[in-house]
Amino acid sequence: MANHAAERPLEIFPINGLPEFRPGDDLTGTIASAAPWLRSGDILVVTSKIVSKVEGRLIKVPADPEARAAARRWLVSEESVRTVARIKQTLITQNKLGIVQAAAGVDTSNVASDEIAMLPADPDASALALRNGLRERLGIEVAVLITDTMGRTWRIGQTDAAIGSSGLRVLHGYAGQSDAQGNELQVTEIAVADELAAAADLVKGKTGNAPVAVVRGMTISDDGSVAKDLIRPLDEDLFRLGTAEATEQGRREAVLLRRSVRYFADTEVDPDAMRRAVGAALTAPAPHHTRPVRFVWLRDQALRKRLLAEMEHAWRADLRADGWDEQRVDRRIRRGGLLHEATELVVPFLVRTGSHEYPDERRATAERDMFTIASGAAVQGLLIALAAEQLGSCWVSSTLFCPDVVREVLDIDPSWEPLGAVAVGHPADGELSPRPPRELTEGLVEL
Repeated sequence: MANHAAERPLEIFPINGLPEFRPGDDLTGTIASAAPWLRSGDILVVTSKIVSKVEGRLIKVPADPEARAAARRWLVSEESVRTVARIKQTLITQNKLGIVQAAAGVDTSNVASDEIAMLPADPDASALALRNGLRERLGIEVAVLITDTMGRTWRIGQTDAAIGSSGLRVLHGYAGQSDAQGNELQVTEIAVADELAAAADLVKGKTGNAPVAVVRGMTISDDGSVAKDLIRPLDEDLFRLGTAEATEQGRREAVLLRRSVRYFADTEVDPDAMRRAVGAALTAPAPHHTRPVRFVWLRDQALRKRLLAEMEHAWRADLRADGWDEQRVDRRIRRGGLLHEATELVVPFLVRTGSHEYPDERRATAERDMFTIASGAAVQGLLIALAAEQLGSCWVSSTLFCPDVVREVLDIDPSWEPLGAVAVGHPADGELSPRPPRELTEGLVEL
């Protein structure tokens, strides 16, 4: 069809007088008897529940509400191939048909209290069988849609959508055509089958005895497409990760996202992102309920420049004392240039306030090591939290080698111990991506 719009006004009306269907009933014959007035070109829109019933897709379960609910949860798990999200008590999954919807389509409405309805095993095949059957019984050529109720992303409320189709072009693409203003349409593609399913539901309703409706006035065109063609492939789905999956992947990749970034883009860093990262880092484990780490964020550029200059002066003095010539010293100093070039600079400090004192060297050393390890955990937490904010970072040990210089320039408490410096900024080579985990051959010892 050249246009998915109807050539004349659409009529939508229910087929009344249908019975309560049970497994093995003749759905085609019943519809043909109730609606002998059907004619070629009609679109028959059928609620999936009656198809499930006649095809024996009813599962016997205990009538006790708790036991029935437990059985339903088990069936949802069995019918699901992946969990997309959990919203309060509702589980959104992709079922074996490839459809993403609540509870995998497993339903307890409009069935007996000791039954649960599953979706038809192959809704497209069911639609084709009904279409062929009506051709044989009434000598007419109709299209058939089988529908189920679904919610929509970012929209409140439910609507019917096509899960089975035969005899109808389910999609109409406008790409290459122009609108009334002459603008070429690029990606507009109308899900005709879903539009018809939703329209028919206005006359079927959810509580009445009208599970089948007829849409008349739409020119149908059979291009061989089926409802399964409406399911977007995962590699084309911009939202293929649901809440649960995205959260799980984020947790799994959080540490792997961190890497040492030495080159930064000339882009400002959101101060709130910095604060969130520090807040996350401060949740690291700490001994004796202490707060053993302070992160000093050098936002004063003049102070930062002075600190780095004084650190460089001390570094040069150390290298000269090691017997290095000036050319070699200059080359080594240039390697610390990233602290000058980074967008932001954070200096972490270890604060041992609250540590225990022991009379023997063994326990005193263990206490010092415990605080040192805790501070390292906080620094690592900062690096990971920055990566989660898509900020690159690089931990540099330089302040460890000139603690007195750092404390003097920053006017810091003499007891605070610098723990290197963290260069922060947006990576010059684009967004961070997780690295694969390291091999376990050397790093893991299992006893």
